[in-house]
Amino acid sequence: MDRFPNAANVDFHSPLDLSKAAAAVLDAEGRISGWGSSAQRLLGHSPEDVLGRPAGRLLATTPGQRLSAFCKSHKPRSTVLDLCCRDGRTLRAAVTFSPLDHLGVAATVVVAADVEALRSWEAQLAMLQGLATESSVGLTIFDTDMRVVWGNVSTDLELAGIAQYIGRPAADLFPEGEFISRHHPPDEDQIMEHVLTTGEPIMGMHYRGRAPADPVREHVWSCSYHRLVDARGEPLGLFEESLDITDRYRAQERLSLLVRAGKRIGASLDVRRTAAELADVAVPQLADEVLVDLPPAVIEGRQPPTGSAPGHSLLRMHGRTPEEFRTSPVSYPPTSPQALSLATSRPVVDASPTDAPDEAGPAASHYCLFVPLLTRDAVLGLATFLRTSNPDPFGSEEQTLAVELAERAAVGIDNARRYTSQHAAALVLQRSLLPQHLPEQSAVDVAYRYLPADSRVGVGGDWFDVIPLSGARVGLTVGDVVGHGVHAAATMGRLRATVRTLALLDLDPAELLTRLDDLVAQDSESQADDGLSDESLGVTCLYAIYDPVSGRCVWASAGHPPPIVADTSGSVALSALAPGPPLGLGGLPYENVELNLSSGSVVALFTDGVVEDRRTDIDSGIDRLAQILAWQRSPVEELCDRALSALPPGPQADDATLLLVRTRRLGADHVTDLELPPDPAVVAQARTLTERQLATWGMSELSFTAALVVSELVTNGIRYATGPVMLRLIRDRFLLCEVSDNAHTAPHLRRARRDDEGGRGLFLVAQVSQRWGTRYTSSGKTIWAELAIP
Repeated sequence: MDRFPNAANVDFHSPLDLSKAAAAVLDAEGRISGWGSSAQRLLGHSPEDVLGRPAGRLLATTPGQRLSAFCKSHKPRSTVLDLCCRDGRTLRAAVTFSPLDHLGVAATVVVAADVEALRSWEAQLAMLQGLATESSVGLTIFDTDMRVVWGNVSTDLELAGIAQYIGRPAADLFPEGEFISRHHPPDEDQIMEHVLTTGEPIMGMHYRGRAPADPVREHVWSCSYHRLVDARGEPLGLFEESLDITDRYRAQERLSLLVRAGKRIGASLDVRRTAAELADVAVPQLADEVLVDLPPAVIEGRQPPTGSAPGHSLLRMHGRTPEEFRTSPVSYPPTSPQALSLATSRPVVDASPTDAPDEAGPAASHYCLFVPLLTRDAVLGLATFLRTSNPDPFGSEEQTLAVELAERAAVGIDNARRYTSQHAAALVLQRSLLPQHLPEQSAVDVAYRYLPADSRVGVGGDWFDVIPLSGARVGLTVGDVVGHGVHAAATMGRLRATVRTLALLDLDPAELLTRLDDLVAQDSESQADDGLSDESLGVTCLYAIYDPVSGRCVWASAGHPPPIVADTSGSVALSALAPGPPLGLGGLPYENVELNLSSGSVVALFTDGVVEDRRTDIDSGIDRLAQILAWQRSPVEELCDRALSALPPGPQADDATLLLVRTRRLGADHVTDLELPPDPAVVAQARTLTERQLATWGMSELSFTAALVVSELVTNGIRYATGPVMLRLIRDRFLLCEVSDNAHTAPHLRRARRDDEGGRGLFLVAQVSQRWGTRYTSSGKTIWAELAIP
């Protein structure tokens, strides 16, 4: 379809041209002797109506003598007359009288046209003249060989004289220019050839180059190309429209750069990456290179220096990845433009090239723009924008743009600094809340992995612990607080400490979880208005006790996944008992589950982040973990690595904690049991048995101390019990002496007076043992004491 359907109506011939105007011939007396068809079209009178009659009859207001004056003139004259049309209208017409007496003919040719049509034609002619002489749009005409034919005044000014380019190819106008619009062929010859061949105009191409009249400054033009054809439709060549849009183009570039900066600068919460992001955004659109210099304190996440601007002891950032990152020291002389920029908190332009590279600036740069990095009235450092290949100076708008980019970078760097500080504090908190070194014990071989979902903060709400208990037993616990980050970690720390405290009271798992449930509920009520109660209300916990003497494992769960057990045959089992309610909800009681584990069994305690994510359900995750535990003969450290490497790739939805334990059993040669009747005479027998057993174990040096402890503990048991007393000796990392009876009253340590006959037994036990205590059982109590082995 024709882009310009009315183009055929555009006619630049004058309305007074003989091919268009109304024409008539008057004789010497002013009578009409000739009447053309064009005159009939203009006024409507037929030749029969006007021939031989005075022309003055066609005038509406002009006197006839004035008309005869025009006919008798010896040179052409023009005027405006009101003419009568046949239909009664009055037509105001521009009329030209041309006498023919120089040809020996006593006649006058009259040419007339509508005044309005003539004024419209004159306006079009003025428009064309304006385009040629006054328009800011450059117009250049090329012939069919794409050589310059003509250019208007705007083109003449840009080229510093069009005459020197007449007859030369288009490529000679801007030898180093280039099209930066890529939706058409980037070569100008190809574009012109396309327009000449197809007749399709190409419009809005952006062209960048340096005009001969201004070779220092780079310009951008919007160029359009149209084919020129003659009256027969044959190509005459083409013309180019070019409009200098440098200021508008640069404004759009600045706007797009700011949009890009808003998306990219400061998104990483990393100081070094933020510095690299500033360079990535500003190069090459604003500068050829960007340098960022910061104090060491800012890089390390500490407060920026206060007082004077940091002109000394700065570090220049290098590299855009953590692997490439490095710093080099830099300082500025007091009189340098960098020091001035920092001291005044204003941008400074240095237009003098540097002779040699040094710590304060680059070599052979045309222009340097120094912008301080300011935030919250503090000077974080300095950003240097360099131009080496671009000879254009930094204009005022570019300086404003650089300041805004530096402000964005400063905010990002300050946020990254604060994040680094908070991250370090969070990691310290996490390390203080989780066990750093698991205690040495003989009951289990332990391996663990902790993987927080918030990998940027590095802390979460999961916890685990291994707690040595009396009787060579060990307490194992895993818990999960809803949420991530510091609040969840703080809640986790409180709960882990509470579990450890309750575990050291030798409570069984169900009783421990019951008391913990009450404490969490009370804690939630007291924190109902502080915004942190959600973490306390979403807590699950599993607690287990393993006895290496009997191989018995007892556990209870508060809303937590039960443990997975792989025995020495490789079979894997998951408890069918449903867990109790999460902590803090109350309601249903917690129940103990008892397992008998053979030596070498592997028990997996885990949080749901290990077995559940957005893409797989918890049953599939448990099956995956069970398949890994089937390789239970592998070291537990290797099993931990396999379990975490099997997690789906990508970010985690929840914290993942895995605690693997391989059980051990204490053989009969490490344990001795003796049942004693409630008779004071058996105290000596207990001492003798103890001394003999220690001699068998090669621990005779402990005989006196151990005999003393056993004597006091058996004496207490016989005094208060109503049934037999059980004595147990366990050789482990220490010597454990236990005396069990059916009484539920616990002895109390007290300081006996000089005249007291008793009360010194437990005091002596406490003095010679490294630990002692009492634990209650369903049938009574057990008093125990641990003696260090020399």
